[in-house]
Amino acid sequence: MAESTAAVNSGMLSRLGNWLQARWQSIITAIPLFWLLLFFLAPFFIVLKISVAESLIASPPFSSLFEWGEGLLPSVSVTAENYSYLWEDDLYVRTYLSSLKIASISTLLCLLVGYPIAYAISRADGAMRYILLFLVILPFWTSFLLRVYAWMGLLADQGTFNNLLMWLGVIEKPIRLLYTQFAVYVGIVYSYLPFMILPLYANMEKLDNSMQEAAADLGARPAAGFFTVTLPLTAPGILAGCLLVFIPATGEFVIPDLLGGGNVLMIGRVLYGEFNSNHDWPVASAVAIALLIVLVLPMMLYHRVQARNAEQNT
Repeated sequence: MAESTAAVNSGMLSRLGNWLQARWQSIITAIPLFWLLLFFLAPFFIVLKISVAESLIASPPFSSLFEWGEGLLPSVSVTAENYSYLWEDDLYVRTYLSSLKIASISTLLCLLVGYPIAYAISRADGAMRYILLFLVILPFWTSFLLRVYAWMGLLADQGTFNNLLMWLGVIEKPIRLLYTQFAVYVGIVYSYLPFMILPLYANMEKLDNSMQEAAADLGARPAAGFFTVTLPLTAPGILAGCLLVFIPATGEFVIPDLLGGGNVLMIGRVLYGEFNSNHDWPVASAVAIALLIVLVLPMMLYHRVQARNAEQNT
């Protein structure tokens, strides 16, 4: 009798433990879902609502989505003119294309600079590897805005670079570096280079060196071994790093505003101008939604590639 009672109690405790474990897993899963709902989906739907409203000279400067009349049910006031206006005015099309071009070139430059740095860090020995990683992360300890302002001083007409070039005799008078596309590229590459290096390093650290040795034993030269073995194996890190650079660079505002000085068209500046200068919140919201759609496409492609790689590995 005692043994049966103990078995019943043990079974009840086991079921209670399983129930608590299942509930705990649900709670852990619900936390990031709630965070996503609160800080991404809710603002997204608010901006989406404003993008289909009409612009008004009021506070807030847009019409209400629901209008209450004499009936019990409200009437819905929705317009698509804000989105059609983006195609009618070629300023927005040119700005989107300019932003994509600048972001693409900056991403390519970050890849060309960051790949050898990540490769060198992954091949470093002992404490040197951690020192190099520390140097990559070190700029994050300084305010992003202060680092951009520092580049303004370096690239100014009487700044460090021009003074150095004149001292070396390369140029006779200062050349325009600040407020150009060159300055914007320099600022973006400098600011987002760590986001390219870190995913590449995380991927390269897991590579099996024996595969490169096997390729060398089979007669492959170092360059051939790199392009046939190392480069394909680091493709996931390349894709992750490119997305981490390309997506924020497309909507960048601070760098083109400070280093470009209004001479470089990027969608972040146009978005800021529509909200604050023109006070046209519906058009600005339509610009933001269109930009989000453009940026979601590479993310969907990335997740599709990741899912395909996971299926192949299993």
